[in-house]
Amino acid sequence: MTLLEKISAELKASMLARDAERTGALRMLKSAVGYTQIEKKTESLSDADVLVVVQKEAKRRRDSIEEFDKGGRPELAAKERAELKVLEAFLPTPLTPDELEALVRAAIAETGATSKKEMGVVMKAAQTRAAGRADGKALSQCVGRLLP
Repeated sequence: MTLLEKISAELKASMLARDAERTGALRMLKSAVGYTQIEKKTESLSDADVLVVVQKEAKRRRDSIEEFDKGGRPELAAKERAELKVLEAFLPTPLTPDELEALVRAAIAETGATSKKEMGVVMKAAQTRAAGRADGKALSQCVGRLLP
C-alpha cells in the first residue's frame, strides 16, 4: 500500500467515524498532494514525493503553532496541534539526538569537511542520509556545533 493509498484509506475511515477534525486535516493533506501532482504534471507521486509534501505541511503547522502562541491565540494553536498530530502519523520516526549526532559525524567524515565554510556540503550529505527523519533546523544546529 502506497502512502497516498494509506492517506485515502485514513480519510475514508475518519469520514465514516464522523471525526471532523481528522477528516479536515486529511482532506487538507490530500489537497496538498493533488496540487503537487499538478505542479509536477504527473498522474501519481512516489512515496518519497508524498512524504516531502507531508513534511512541508507539518512544518507549516509547527510554524503556525509558534506564531499563534506568540500572538496569544491558544484556540488556533490547539487546532494546528491537532492537525500536526494527524500529519505526524504519516511521518517516519524522527532520529534521536544521539543518532542525529552519529549521522552528522559520518557525513563530516564522508565529505572530509574541516571548517564551517564547508557546512553546505556537510548539510547536503546529512540531509541525504537523514531521509526525512530529521528536521533541517536541528540538523543545521548539530552540523554547526560539530564543525570547528
